[in-house]
Amino acid sequence: MKVFKSDDVLRVAKRFNNTRRKFLLVNPLQGKHLPTKPSDALEMMNSLGELVAEKFSSARLVIGFAETATAIGAIVAKNLSDDCFYLQTTRENFSGTFIEFLEEHSHAPEQKLFAENLSELFNRTDEIIFVDDELSTGKTLLNIVRQLKSKFPALADKKICAASIINRLSAENLASLAAENISCVWLVKLEQKSFDVENFSVTEAQTVNHAQIDGVQSLKLDTLPDIRRGVKIDNYFNQCEAVGKSIVDVLKRENISGEVVIIGTEEFMLPAILAGRELERENFSVKTHSTTRSPIGICREKNYPIREGFKLRSFYDSTRTTFIYNLKFYDAAIIMTNAQNFSAGLEDLINALNVHGVGKIFLVRC
Repeated sequence: MKVFKSDDVLRVAKRFNNTRRKFLLVNPLQGKHLPTKPSDALEMMNSLGELVAEKFSSARLVIGFAETATAIGAIVAKNLSDDCFYLQTTRENFSGTFIEFLEEHSHAPEQKLFAENLSELFNRTDEIIFVDDELSTGKTLLNIVRQLKSKFPALADKKICAASIINRLSAENLASLAAENISCVWLVKLEQKSFDVENFSVTEAQTVNHAQIDGVQSLKLDTLPDIRRGVKIDNYFNQCEAVGKSIVDVLKRENISGEVVIIGTEEFMLPAILAGRELERENFSVKTHSTTRSPIGICREKNYPIREGFKLRSFYDSTRTTFIYNLKFYDAAIIMTNAQNFSAGLEDLINALNVHGVGKIFLVRC
């Protein structure tokens, strides 16, 4: 298991027009805001998963927080057991019964957790893992745990782990979590402080031109189950890897060489990372990241992580703005999504790729 330091997983950016918290911690290995090698992202996530498995080996339920920890949570679940059940929170709307809670500092604070089979899931495990990319105060976690305990009293007797790549909790925060029978596992521990980003003069992400698009190859592969409703993690991994193998076949048939980018959409991060790993195994040069709801300031000063960005209409709601950061030229781009009506978002993302001369673009619908 690799030991990670703050320099490995931490860059600081300035949020654009967010009065709740002015800075954003950007992880260069997470495959979210910044492009990274799928193998590097998985090495980091597996390291956290190994630490969790050492201390909570009997856990059979993992819950990952949207949108940035959706992939991390799944990797943690895979490290626990093939029959571990994985469920992610979401900000999307779909039918069902939910527990709603707030992520107070976020640009999109309302979150929810699919609740229709939670009682059964709680009954089959004595330990439950919640996963986030960063824990700063623990308020979001306490919000959801307290709501869950009020609706599912059996949860009061469970051991709960809060797992994160970065942990910034103070002694007081840790005591508040301990009072709810929550202990913490992390890769990197930082002191709780505010990061000074006032000296960075940032601009807004640019808007793409809504031009005509053509030449995009659409691949309709096997539909993946809805991870927002929960999945048995081994089955889901096998399905994602099968999708990756199908993409490998397409790229080989198209004689693609050079560097490839594989892009997920918002909460749909994990399939892009796992498919990217399948490409790496076939000796493709691959980077992966995803679109995001996070509005981050753009700045070209030295050591600032977000140097370019585009505004995009969301794949999931054309009235919502999302973003893609730090694009460049690639020989081919693969866009992976589980969205249903995504033509506006696809148009914007393709036009952003076209700005950098990406000629071969494939759409993978899952």
